[in-house]
Amino acid sequence: MPTDCLTGLRVLVTRPHHQASKLLQALRSQGAEPIAFPLLKISPITESDANYHRLKQQIIDLDHFQHLIFVSPNAVHNGYNWIDQYWPQLPIGIKWLAIGKQSANALSNYGIDAYHSPLGYDSETLLASPALNNISGEKVLIMRGEGGREKLAEELRARGAEVSYAELYRREQPTYKDGEVAEALYKNKLDAILISSGEGLHNLMSIAKGSQQQFSTDSLLKCHLIVPSERIKHDAESAGFTRITTAAGPDDQSMITALLQ
Repeated sequence: MPTDCLTGLRVLVTRPHHQASKLLQALRSQGAEPIAFPLLKISPITESDANYHRLKQQIIDLDHFQHLIFVSPNAVHNGYNWIDQYWPQLPIGIKWLAIGKQSANALSNYGIDAYHSPLGYDSETLLASPALNNISGEKVLIMRGEGGREKLAEELRARGAEVSYAELYRREQPTYKDGEVAEALYKNKLDAILISSGEGLHNLMSIAKGSQQQFSTDSLLKCHLIVPSERIKHDAESAGFTRITTAAGPDDQSMITALLQ
């Protein structure tokens, strides 16, 4: 791919800070001017959190479950940190599953071979795979952050599984000063915005209005918005965006490929 095909494009990169560096570098290498503006802050659960002891017990009892499902790379990294504390050797007899290739790759980096559906990056594609067809009576632990979609657990329970959540972290909306918002979003025209999740989109629309609702978001709504799924595209249309491209997935290369369209 040419190294200058995005020359001059000002692109808002909204991944959490610790996940943005490779995407920022890739955009710069192709001539873009990326602006880092994280829309999610990932805060691991600590001893001061109410569910700390419940989470600790779930990890200690990991071998009671037949299936572990990791919903994201954040779930993988935070989950493995917990597992590594209490399981010097991984428990046997567990089926490891991941939502999306990125999550599966993250598990692979820790030496764990996990199944993921090659057909997509969401709960629906994993649910449609044969890996979760016959799970009646089996225990499933979903590794995720606090809150989030209920689709996966609801469908697995309908299939007869006993489902629990291991909530490993909180997804929080970052705090920005009005001057920071104006500098990143409005001082110079943005050409494109890369959004990785529905929650990130929601946070963008909240932050972009300013602390006193003093900013007009009209210029943002005219930007080329890149989203990773049709579900988030629908949310973006409801928010008022008019130029939306759905990437093949949330990974860096899919986002850049969609940006070129």
